Formats: sequence, C-alpha cells, structure tokens
Amino acid sequence: MIEHIVLLKLKKDTTKDQINDMMDGLEKLKSIIPGILQVSGGYNNSPENKNSGFDFAFIVRFKDTASRDIYVPHPGHQKLAQNLVRPIVEDVLVFDYEN
Repeated sequence: MIEHIVLLKLKKDTTKDQINDMMDGLEKLKSIIPGILQVSGGYNNSPENKNSGFDFAFIVRFKDTASRDIYVPHPGHQKLAQNLVRPIVEDVLVFDYEN
C-alpha cells in the first residue's frame, strides 16, 4: 500500500467551499483511477506548532506503487491539480511511503 501525503500552504483568501470542492474532486478520482483505496484530509490542529506554515493536508491511499504511478500523470489528477489545488495554494509538499 502507498500513502500519498500532500501538505498545503493555503492562500489567505482560500474558502471552505474551495477546500470542499478539492476534496470532492479527489473523492471522484476514486471512480476513474483504479487502485485508489481511500481519500481523507483536514486542517492542521497540532498543538506543537511545527507545521512550517502548512495548514491543510490530504492523504490518498493506493493499493500499490503501480496505482500511484497511474494517478500522478492521469488527466483527471492533472485537471484537479490545475483547477482546484494550484489556485488556492502558496506551496505544496508531497511525501509518499510504502506501508
């Protein structure tokens, strides 16, 4: 299984509706890209204050590396990134690991 963790530094004017649209878009990718097992996300609420300005994260759980490798260049993922992620973020950090 592959855990695909994406941390976002949101622009100050990002709305909850924009976040909901992004998360809905990620959920919809489950029906068009094989191997996506689960999508989750949320705002940082750690009391440690070690988030380096990243205030939202989402995780896409994949069946295997091959599934993740289909997702990354997939037109559905690219469209979501272009239309729903990039307009609302200042910075992005992506970290994947095998579980």
